Amino acid sequence: MNPSHPAVHPVEAPPTDVHHAPRVRMKDYQGMPGTLGGLALRLGQFCFAVVAFSIMLSTDDFSTVTAFCYLVAATVLQCLWSLALAVIDGYALLVKRSLRNSLVVSLFVVGDGVTATLTFAAACASAGITVLIGNDLRECDQNHCGKYETATAMAFLSWFMVSPSFLLTFWLLASR
Repeated sequence: MNPSHPAVHPVEAPPTDVHHAPRVRMKDYQGMPGTLGGLALRLGQFCFAVVAFSIMLSTDDFSTVTAFCYLVAATVLQCLWSLALAVIDGYALLVKRSLRNSLVVSLFVVGDGVTATLTFAAACASAGITVLIGNDLRECDQNHCGKYETATAMAFLSWFMVSPSFLLTFWLLASR
């Protein structure tokens, strides 16, 4: 019987003249998560949403119109989301940590997309009702048209602040 013997094959050393270029990371643009611009955008989103929410609550009859109830719900969600991400951005800045984890960035993209869509839809619906009450029905003397218009404008400004956050975070996710 012939027993098998393992054969030893010499392995060549890898060539040393190959130059691997280091991976270039995307620059941190202001407005991305974990930057000072990102923190400023989150605080702006939060402030505008709080103002819209507060103005709507200061009227006594906002709950009779579905679009205004939707605006209140959307601004509450925007407040909670923006405040949570502002705290995360602030913490990342304090400990000098980058927020480039794929899972975290994916969560930010989905959350920003959902809150941006809800806030924009609620602001558009409220603007439509405000125009209906003010221009078409001419019942501003019986309603709080000025407050409705101001709350709607603040909701649009909150959406305007969340849009760059969404786009920059989506770009960060897509560039991985």
